[in-house]
Amino acid sequence: MNNRRKVSLILLTLVLSFSLIFMGCGSTEKVSDNKDLKTVRLNEVVRSIFYAPQYVAINEGIFADEGIDIKLQTGWGGDKSMTALVSNTADIGLIGSETSVYVVKQGSNEKIINFAQLTQTDGSFLVSRNNIPNFKFSDLKGKEIVGGRRGGIPQMVMEYTLNKNGITPNKDVDIIQNIAFDATTGAFKGGTGDFIQLFEPNASKLEKENNGYVVASFGTEAGKLAYTVFMATESYLKDNPETVQKFTNAVYKGQIWCANHTAEEIANSIKSFFPEDDLDIIIKAVNRYKEQESWAPNPLVQKEAIERLQDVMIKGGELDTKIPFEQIVNNSFAEKTIKEIPLP
Repeated sequence: MNNRRKVSLILLTLVLSFSLIFMGCGSTEKVSDNKDLKTVRLNEVVRSIFYAPQYVAINEGIFADEGIDIKLQTGWGGDKSMTALVSNTADIGLIGSETSVYVVKQGSNEKIINFAQLTQTDGSFLVSRNNIPNFKFSDLKGKEIVGGRRGGIPQMVMEYTLNKNGITPNKDVDIIQNIAFDATTGAFKGGTGDFIQLFEPNASKLEKENNGYVVASFGTEAGKLAYTVFMATESYLKDNPETVQKFTNAVYKGQIWCANHTAEEIANSIKSFFPEDDLDIIIKAVNRYKEQESWAPNPLVQKEAIERLQDVMIKGGELDTKIPFEQIVNNSFAEKTIKEIPLP
């Protein structure tokens, strides 16, 4: 075989390989009759079953029926997703609402506004290396937890929960915070830490592999919070009110869909976003989130939930005074959505 033909075959193989990769990572969105779609660049902070209503709204054709074509990006970190928003490489972000507070505190000229809430609890779980049938938070004393980055809401909720249960972070228990979010599971499997804070499906995957055991839910322990919210720059909301309204409508319909379908049905709908995970893992993770009511029933950003989140930030030492609700929240789109879209 001559060199030119070898090169051609190699290039063809690479093209086919990349095509298969992107086919596996994409959605299986149902085709809509609406051909005049408005593109929205959506940046999610991580890829997690925690965001199931969003994936349902994509794969069930709900966004498309509203006239929106979602171009989904995954930031793998609140700081990265926020950077995408402020640099105009994303139109809307699905991020922890604490990031909008940080932007205001930093004195940015462009405010980031929360306009539609997706989740109302923390979505992470405490996973132990060893099976502890009757786990108590006192079992953490003298141990190490692989946690999240300092200043992120998962880390602050963990510390809030520990303090609530009489455990002083980095005194009674060491928290490892210098590992990248997408590398923590591998580090834990490699022997780092006695416990780890994980979202789904990673928590259930460790259990299936007998590499870990879920012993507590931070969502259950910490209660209702304005946890993960759709947000955009103030100027984007002002310049694109019709698009934002349709986007919010789709979010609500995705929330309603999840509320009225079984874990198995939800898992089958979102499976394409988790091509490497077995269906039983996805079903188990969906069940966990449904049982602890992690998904908000509607997109309205609750004032009490924002206040509570800022309480967590203050107790975590990341905030000195609260930002007024009206500076970081615009509920007009959610209010209109709830008024005009009837429940089934």
